[in-house]
Amino acid sequence: RAAELRAECAHGFEGIVRRLWPQLEVVVVGTAHGAERLYCDALRQADCKGLPIYCPFYRAAGALLGVNLWPEEPAPRFLLCPDWAFCEFLPCPAEENSRTVLLGELWEGREYGLVLTARPGEYRCQAGEVLRVAGFHKQCPVVEPVRRESQALSVRGESIPEERFCRSLCRAMAMWPGARLVDYVCVESALLGASSGVCAPHYEVFVELRGLRDLSEGQRYKLDQCLQEDFPVYKSFRFKGSIGPLRLHLVGAGAFAQLREALGSPRPMPRVLREERLLHLIQSSVIS
Repeated sequence: RAAELRAECAHGFEGIVRRLWPQLEVVVVGTAHGAERLYCDALRQADCKGLPIYCPFYRAAGALLGVNLWPEEPAPRFLLCPDWAFCEFLPCPAEENSRTVLLGELWEGREYGLVLTARPGEYRCQAGEVLRVAGFHKQCPVVEPVRRESQALSVRGESIPEERFCRSLCRAMAMWPGARLVDYVCVESALLGASSGVCAPHYEVFVELRGLRDLSEGQRYKLDQCLQEDFPVYKSFRFKGSIGPLRLHLVGAGAFAQLREALGSPRPMPRVLREERLLHLIQSSVIS
């Protein structure tokens, strides 16, 4: 078997999972939305090429809330199970005197913030998750996780969610020939203190790439340009000078593996980095 493994690895690692285990039918993951979608996409494009990736359950704030009945679909949708936890929903965007609604009061196509009461402790809290009602299975709502409210960039109140920032980053990366995104984090410049320079508040972005060792100034500016195109509010602040030019840094191979190790399991990888000890760790890995 060891000889077989060596022979397959010698042919490269694209699609290697199916080559090593020909009868494997599906890859099951704990989370396939939000920040974790980046890793699922990387698996689909490389090691697990040709295999479906299935996220069976939806969890939030430590509670099990729903089940995915559609394993063949790439974007996970979850049927909320009424007897697993007590869920309430705040309409998004929030209006004055907004009240929570229950499962039977949800409207298809609308977005809601999740308010959760779950064991242990029977505590009631805003989970920080925004869900979109994709439809109904019989009488139960089927939801798609949209974003985490805590994971957003905002130096002047512009509020760019992590998922939409990631889309802009991937669009910019398509203009960097040969580049493949391994991982990234964003930092609001105020958290870096004097090391961020003396210009207006701005975003500091740290990326780990494969296939490309350096980026020209023009290539780095592509990300700022994509953000301006995707977010008119950001473009307005950039035009007025209230927000300075985005700064993009490349980090060494394995930097994000160290960061995940420092976070410790089971905490998810943050896309908007706010902890000083982690900022210091990622800064020490910058190569350009």
